[in-house]
Amino acid sequence: MTVDRVTGGTPAARDARAELKRLSQQLEAVFLNQLLQAMRASVSHESSDTGPGGEMFQAMLDEKLASEAAARETRGLADALYRQLARRLDANPGTRP
Repeated sequence: MTVDRVTGGTPAARDARAELKRLSQQLEAVFLNQLLQAMRASVSHESSDTGPGGEMFQAMLDEKLASEAAARETRGLADALYRQLARRLDANPGTRP
C-alpha cells in the first residue's frame, strides 16, 4: 500500500479537495447570509433606534454568523455539495475545482 492511497492521492489532489471544501463552505455561508437577511426583512421594525450604522453592523453580523455556521457544517449543504463535486475530481484528477 502506498502513501498516496492512505492520504487520498497526490499533494495536488489533496490541495484540490481542500480548495473544494473551502469553496463549498463559502457557498453555504452566502446562502445562510441571504437566509438571515430575508428573515430580518420579514420582521417589522417598530423602533428605529439603531442609529446610522445599525444596518451596516447588522449586515456584518449576519455575514459573520453565516460564515461561522457554514464552517461548523451544521446544515450539511457544504458537505453535500463537496461530496457531489468531489466525484468529479476523482473522474478528472488533473482539473481544479
